[in-house]
Amino acid sequence: MASLKELRARINSVKSTKKITSAMKMVAAAKMNRAERRSREAKPFATTMQRILVNLKESLGDRPGLPKLLAGTGKQDIHLIIPMSSDRGLAGGFNGNINRATRGIVEKLLKEGKNVKICPIGFKSYVYFRGEYPNLVVGPEGGDHRLGNVTFDTADQIASYIEKLLQDEQCDVCTVVYNQFKNVMLQVPTELPLIPLNIAATEKREETLDEKLAVHTEQLQAEYLFEPEPEEVLHRLLPQNLRVQLFSAMLETNAGEQGARMTAMDSATRNAGKAIDKLSLHYNRTRQANITNELTEVISGANAA
Repeated sequence: MASLKELRARINSVKSTKKITSAMKMVAAAKMNRAERRSREAKPFATTMQRILVNLKESLGDRPGLPKLLAGTGKQDIHLIIPMSSDRGLAGGFNGNINRATRGIVEKLLKEGKNVKICPIGFKSYVYFRGEYPNLVVGPEGGDHRLGNVTFDTADQIASYIEKLLQDEQCDVCTVVYNQFKNVMLQVPTELPLIPLNIAATEKREETLDEKLAVHTEQLQAEYLFEPEPEEVLHRLLPQNLRVQLFSAMLETNAGEQGARMTAMDSATRNAGKAIDKLSLHYNRTRQANITNELTEVISGANAA
C-alpha cells in the first residue's frame, strides 16, 4: 500500500500534467482556428482549378503530346506516394492513421510488382517510413521532410522535385495521402491523385465542399473559350496547379493536426481529472485508516495502563 507521502506526490504530479494538457488544448484550439480558416479559404480555389484542368483534359481527349503533369507518362510502373503527417506527436491517432493508410497502399503496389517511392512530408511519417521502408524513402535534396509552418515555398519545393522525377522518367504516377479535415473530431485519410489528373477523384473531393461551392462547381461544367490555345494554357497552369494541390493538402493536414491535438489534450485533461479524484479518495481513505489505527493504539495503551 502506498504511503500518504507517495500519494500526495502522485496527486501533485497528475495535477501538473493536467495543467500542461489543459494549456496545450488551448494552444491547439487557437492554432486550429487559424489553420482551419486558411484551409477553408484555399480549398475552393484548389478544387475549382482542378476541375477546370480536368474539363480541359476531357475536351482534348487522348491526343498525343499532352503534358506529363496532365496525362502522366502513359505507364503505371513507378509510383510516387506522398504521405502527409505532422512534425510532432500528442495528436491521438492522427499520424498513425495516415501511416497505416499509406502502408496499405504501398504494400498493395509492391504485391502488384510496381516500383514505389515514398516522399514523406511531416517528420512523423518520415521517421516511420525510414524505419519500415528505408530503401523506398526519397525526397528533394537538402529537404528535411518537415511540414513546418505550411508555406507555399514548401509546396513549391516538393512540386519541383516531382517535376524533376517526371522529366527523368523516374515517376509515372503521383498520389498524395493526407488527412482530410472534416471537423475537430474527424480527420479522414484520403488519397489525392496528382499525376495523372483523375476525374473520379476530383468529383469525390468536390462532394466534401459546402452547397454554395457545389452549385458554383456545377456551373463550371460548360464549355470554355481559351485564349491563348488550350495547349499553352495547360503548360502555364499545370505547374501552378501541382503546387496549389500540394499546398491545399498541407493546409488541411495542419488543420487536422491541431484539431486532433485539441481533442487528444481535452481527453487527457478529463482523464487526469478523474485520476486526481480517485487518488484523492484513496488518499483520504488511507489517512482515515491511519488515524483510526493511531486512535486504537492509544485507547489500547490507556486500557492496558
